[in-house]
Amino acid sequence: MILIFIFIIGLCIGSFLNVVIYRTEKDISIVSPSSFCPQCKSPIKWYDNIPVISYLILGGKCRNCKNRISYWYPAVELLSAVLTTVLFLKWGYENTFWFVAATLISYVLIVVSVIDFKTMMLSDLFSYIIAFIGIISSFYNPLFEGNLYSKISSSVLGIIAGAGSIYLLMKIGKIIYKKDAVGDGDMFLMGAIGSFVGAKGIIDVVIIASFLGAAYGFILIITKKLERFSYIPFGPFLSGASIIKIYFNIKILNLFN
Repeated sequence: MILIFIFIIGLCIGSFLNVVIYRTEKDISIVSPSSFCPQCKSPIKWYDNIPVISYLILGGKCRNCKNRISYWYPAVELLSAVLTTVLFLKWGYENTFWFVAATLISYVLIVVSVIDFKTMMLSDLFSYIIAFIGIISSFYNPLFEGNLYSKISSSVLGIIAGAGSIYLLMKIGKIIYKKDAVGDGDMFLMGAIGSFVGAKGIIDVVIIASFLGAAYGFILIITKKLERFSYIPFGPFLSGASIIKIYFNIKILNLFN
């Protein structure tokens, strides 16, 4: 029963994340006005705003204007619910504080990823939020070892290593491709990710993210939806890789020992 409750909570939070995503894109307040259709701007009744269920009942269309509702909405709600449940099963009973921190980080990473996918823009504010959560939760972070000082140091060094690694990639990409391969937003995001995976974990995240990004790009190229040297957002793959890292604590370099 508790897992069903956690899943429902995750769906509701996912609904709120959709508000944050849309209103951040449009640069409008996330507080007011109340929910409205992005197409016709008509207010959305509470019974049409039930996560996933309302989308299915309405057939993915606005009740008022009949325009199609983006699949991003139920996708974000379901992803939030699944991550909340999975992370609860992993840490909810034994390390509650870290469960809360990890889920908050995951929520922000979902927002960052969707906005980056849709606009290829990363807001530094979200990176600052992640870094703050990463530092204050470092003592409970299962990826870090030692006393409080050692764990906070691991978090801070992770921020430096994360931002530094992307800065290096920016410079190398500039030399090879004669243009920006990654953006400043990726640098801040990687620094924020370093706050909860540490300096060593950065290597794992970059490798996993590069693999995910390459696979995604390859699929788009062979389906002719992307040209070979077209830019694809890297933020979503960094986000996905960091969640994989904190959940499984994959140590890629150890695989070669």
